[in-house]
Amino acid sequence: MTSMTQDDVRVAAERLVHFHEQFAPLFGKVQAQDHAYTYLQGLLACPERKSIEPIALNVGTGQVSGLQKFINIAPWQSDDVQADIQATFVEELVPSATGTPVGVVGVLDESAFAKKGTESVGVARQHNGRLGKEDNCQVGVFLIGVTPAGIALLDHQLYLPESWYEGDDAAERRAKVHVPEGLPFRTKPQIAAELVRSVAVLGVVDLDWITADEDYGKNGALLDELERLEQRYVLEVPTTTTIWTVDPAGCVPEPSSRGRRPTRPTREAVRSVAAVGAGLPAGAWRRIQVGAGATGPLVFEFAAVRVWAVRHRKPGPPIWLVVRRSLEATPAVKYYISNAGAETPLETLAVVACRRHRVEDFFEDCKSSLGMAQYETRSWIGWHHHMTLVGLAHLFVTLTQRDLKKKSRS
Repeated sequence: MTSMTQDDVRVAAERLVHFHEQFAPLFGKVQAQDHAYTYLQGLLACPERKSIEPIALNVGTGQVSGLQKFINIAPWQSDDVQADIQATFVEELVPSATGTPVGVVGVLDESAFAKKGTESVGVARQHNGRLGKEDNCQVGVFLIGVTPAGIALLDHQLYLPESWYEGDDAAERRAKVHVPEGLPFRTKPQIAAELVRSVAVLGVVDLDWITADEDYGKNGALLDELERLEQRYVLEVPTTTTIWTVDPAGCVPEPSSRGRRPTRPTREAVRSVAAVGAGLPAGAWRRIQVGAGATGPLVFEFAAVRVWAVRHRKPGPPIWLVVRRSLEATPAVKYYISNAGAETPLETLAVVACRRHRVEDFFEDCKSSLGMAQYETRSWIGWHHHMTLVGLAHLFVTLTQRDLKKKSRS
């Protein structure tokens, strides 16, 4: 974070008062508004663990039970606060993307939160991406908005594993932690599609692109939904992903004098993305700077070729295959697909693909500085309340840092 003088700290404290006032009515009664302010203060500055009791004792007035109720059962709606976060994102950060080749990018990703026991909503033995193995944890799916001026949490939802729907006591178990009645099981890609759809329906933020890692890029139903929403994407896919290298419409065999007329194309022109990438000529590659890294410009080599998707084992639409390789002697290679138009420049596809790492910045900042993983609530309501307030605190920090940078340049 930009170094702050005592004057900067004073101004930031005053800014938090005004920032909170913008959102305060969404929390309901005055007491709930005060709890929201206390919790924001705690996420930003609590010297101990940033969970309810330390926040109440160190930052608030010591009302532990009142703050617990505010997080765990209070009737304020996370969706309403998220909508205002989106509006502030549009007002404060989106203008920095106006006129840029890429515009506003939405990044989909999941994050795991290690938990003990079996009582917390959604907890199960499941993949923890940070650890790279199965662990007892909760997993949330997040949609982050990315602009040149900063990033913000646009929406989020907790994933409930299938084990939370299995057994005679499953409904009782969900009700105990306030899971909405009738909420069906959904995969993480299904939740991701719902997040994008919700942002589109709300109509506050216009996302120019969506990007995500291969766990989402390989999901045909998610791709179908993004295309139904007319949402452009650049999504990473596994090396084993297959595509048609020529138009499958031209691969249907000629009819013979006997039998039915063929309708399905042969698969002779189907290749894996890895095979297509390996066969690209030297002249297909371009070295492109996609951003700034910790030690200097972030540069990779990229190539792109028009191909046809294999979707649900059938011919899909024409798409871009984008291949990225690092500059080492033994390069790391990644593959992406995009539904962008045929006229889209390679540089644009490359930059969008590499915007995905910004979600890692978001998780790192929120977990290391804003108490994202330090919550102790067990309920569905509490989890979403906490994550929404973390997103609000992150937005405050983002806007404060932006203004400090402006001040330092003036």
